[in-house]
Amino acid sequence: MYSASPPPRRDFISVTLSPGEAAGAGGYNNSKAWRRRSCWRKWKQLSRLQRSVILFLFAFLAVCGVISYTNMGEQWKSLTNKSSEDQKTEPEIPGLKPANPAVLPAPQKADANYPELSPQKHSKLPHVRRGPPNLQIRPPRRDARVKAQDVAGKTEEEPGQADKEEKTEKSIISWRGAVIEPDQSTEPPSSKIKEPEKPSSVEVEDQKEPVPINERQMAVIEAFRHAWKGYKEFAWGHDELKPLSKSYSEWFGLGLTLIDALDTMWILGLKEEFEEAKKWVATDLLLDKNVDVNLFESTIRILGGLLSAYHLSGDSLFLEKAKDIGSRLMPAFNTPSKIPYSDVNIGRGTAHPPRWTSDSTVAEVTSIQLEFRELSRLTGDEKFQKAVDAVMKHVHSLSGKNDGLVPMFINTNSGQFTHLGVYTLGARADSYYEYLLKQWIQGGKKENELLEDYMRAIEGVKKHLLRTSQPKKLTFVGELAHGHFSAKMDHLVCFLPGTLALGAHNGLTADHMELAKALIETCYQMYAQVETGLSPEIVHFNLHAQKDRKDVEIKVPSGGYTSINNVQNPSNPEPRDKMESFFLGETLKYMFLLFSDDVDLINLDKYIFNTEAHPLPIWAPA
Repeated sequence: MYSASPPPRRDFISVTLSPGEAAGAGGYNNSKAWRRRSCWRKWKQLSRLQRSVILFLFAFLAVCGVISYTNMGEQWKSLTNKSSEDQKTEPEIPGLKPANPAVLPAPQKADANYPELSPQKHSKLPHVRRGPPNLQIRPPRRDARVKAQDVAGKTEEEPGQADKEEKTEKSIISWRGAVIEPDQSTEPPSSKIKEPEKPSSVEVEDQKEPVPINERQMAVIEAFRHAWKGYKEFAWGHDELKPLSKSYSEWFGLGLTLIDALDTMWILGLKEEFEEAKKWVATDLLLDKNVDVNLFESTIRILGGLLSAYHLSGDSLFLEKAKDIGSRLMPAFNTPSKIPYSDVNIGRGTAHPPRWTSDSTVAEVTSIQLEFRELSRLTGDEKFQKAVDAVMKHVHSLSGKNDGLVPMFINTNSGQFTHLGVYTLGARADSYYEYLLKQWIQGGKKENELLEDYMRAIEGVKKHLLRTSQPKKLTFVGELAHGHFSAKMDHLVCFLPGTLALGAHNGLTADHMELAKALIETCYQMYAQVETGLSPEIVHFNLHAQKDRKDVEIKVPSGGYTSINNVQNPSNPEPRDKMESFFLGETLKYMFLLFSDDVDLINLDKYIFNTEAHPLPIWAPA
């Protein structure tokens, strides 16, 4: 029932009906006291019936007043809320259309149909993260924090937290036609480091029967074991395996392949291999060494890999190492513009740009945010998030964009874009667009500048870079150089259909999903139309129909994204003698998840993948 406040009290009521108050009203002057006594005498002169009628009328008026107050209060509240919503209307974002419900197979919410601006009560979604039957994925407590002096602090759980989450009411936000559900709230890192909570095991009530591993997943597991056997025998603790010469190569000397593969082993259920790798991290991952590392690569592979391993396993060892490497990378941000340098010496604490330029790559400086923001959330130390958020705000305000598309380079001294007029979704720009959407999702869909930049960029892609090939009319994304279109597409651009589908899954405009379907068909054809069945790094599309010509042409002699040089020669593909760390960190992990019949295995409503395929949690309500 609605609990109304009492009706306003008026002086004439207290005067005529409260004779006892006159004696204690010391603050009243003589005139007021006399009037009270006079009114009392007149009241006593009335008959009992007259007084009863008057009292009844006053009571009736009081009840009517309460009812009127209640109704008018509700109407006024409704009008006030509507006016407030109108005032908060955001600027127009091009291309945003009404969104469909979630398009990926995920647990359905009660408000999955996105009703128009009606408050909804959200039921609690199951958060089971189940791996193969012999290994459980354990999600972290949502408000985990790390104490600087002791990251292995005790677990503390707020009583009744689950009940509060179930009863939380959230509203649906209409963003210029796209219905967006802010079902998580950005939780800013505390300025005071709190006692940590160790990730806990899956609650009993949320457990379910294990989903069996299918044949395709088993094939992925066997492929991982085969690759891991070679790495363990010939390259243990080194960055990359050279499988043909049975040796290894170093980039940073930090065990890139091992760290990149930690969460993959956990997800695949390879417990023995995971424990072996964890022991190496504990005893042999020494970060106090005089070596230059690339800020971007070490962030997405090492920092991202350690954070993901912490969230999945709950072992604070990985968080200790993550904080260590994160702190050692911070000197990169000591630039005049706060746009970070590309390289950091993690032993000396110095940073510098490449030898040949003072520029950094736009994709690199804008694709480290998920990891540093998460590190701040876990440790309570704001410096990590502040550094990377400043980069995004700066890029948001820069001129030199073309309908949301950004150039490939940015100067660390001036903070301005360089090499203007060249726009691509391939190398040096690709993950900028990916991280715009993923940061918005990670932070609970609250940071609207990120969404604005993402939506405008997709419209820019449609306007300037999207074409269809001949003869099969494949939709592809080309490049623009000083107004001239090139039908060249990097294999890296195949991140885009997945990103578009993720946006549609999170309530963005439905035509993004249609574009995603068209682009993923093109990416498939980049494999299917090649002799080895493997896509090259770069393809050129035919814009005009020609006899005996495929849609896809390959003009570069090297470029297979696997460890071969020639994807057109099945008999002699020219092996490179190099196994990239991301083959274990990304390729096999994504294959295993794609082949899985368990939609709760790394649920996309709970996790966001960094650009090296390391899952990090979407921030929960504070």
